[in-house]
Amino acid sequence: MKLGFVSDSLGAMSFHDMLDHAARMGVSGVEVNTCGWSTAPHFDLKGMLGNAKAQAAFKAAFADRGLEVISLNANGNPLHPTDPAQGEGLKDTIRVAGELGIKTVCTMSGLPAGSASDRMPNWVVSSWPPETQAILRYQWDERLIPFWTEIVALARENGVEKIALELHGNQCVYNVPSLLKLREAVGPVVGANLDPSHLFWMGADPLIAAERLGSAVYHVHAKDTFLNAPVQATTSLLENGSLMDIPARSWSYITLGFGHGEEWWRQFCYRLKMGGYDGWLSIEHEDVLLNSLEGLEKSVTLLKGVMPAAPADFKPQDI
Repeated sequence: MKLGFVSDSLGAMSFHDMLDHAARMGVSGVEVNTCGWSTAPHFDLKGMLGNAKAQAAFKAAFADRGLEVISLNANGNPLHPTDPAQGEGLKDTIRVAGELGIKTVCTMSGLPAGSASDRMPNWVVSSWPPETQAILRYQWDERLIPFWTEIVALARENGVEKIALELHGNQCVYNVPSLLKLREAVGPVVGANLDPSHLFWMGADPLIAAERLGSAVYHVHAKDTFLNAPVQATTSLLENGSLMDIPARSWSYITLGFGHGEEWWRQFCYRLKMGGYDGWLSIEHEDVLLNSLEGLEKSVTLLKGVMPAAPADFKPQDI
């Protein structure tokens, strides 16, 4: 496996300072945010598209430091009913990735409105009352599958081999069954960006998810979640309070090791390896209480101690 981080983890820094810290920390690459819910401080998507000079400078900045571009990240809601720019940003990210020779793009599935006349996304998380099923049929049959059929074709045209969808709340694809359902409908260009932090607060088990997804894991975000049991006892894990008010929340994103210890992360890496994954662990630091650089450094240290890096070479002796 290889270790890196998401560029927005150091979003307050300049592009070159961010890369300098990556090299100093001894990671192998950086995943670069391009649009969507990110202001993309390290990547000018429109300015990069079709711009050979800008692309050469971008790649040289990585190569000069011995770093790789892990992937481009267009996280957002590409099926937002009133913000088509998010979907266009994903398409442009795929085009730029093709021009740069980057084979993996990270994004989310998108969440449409609940009907053609609605103007806001609608996330269905229960099977009752019965209108929820009509919403799901509309979202999947009329919006999600046609959109992703188009995106998969665009990826193939541009030489992008893998689109890694983050299993994230407020998206149609948020767990193992929904990822596999979309993958069955549109083909194996689509796979999972397995981020355990979201599965934690939704009540799933990332260790079992890694096993069940197997070869459908295309990317991994290393991010942890703090489950605040005394608050959860009265509010549940359905949390809509401010992300900045950690004491009042039932769960919060946190630096690696502060929510789940080294032993858990060791097991997670091994489960990924069992399923055949030997790709990137890309740290996504979103802890609002710790300094971003300090939190990222602590996360790098933890993963360096637990992730398998060298290829396996054991074989039984002839006796």
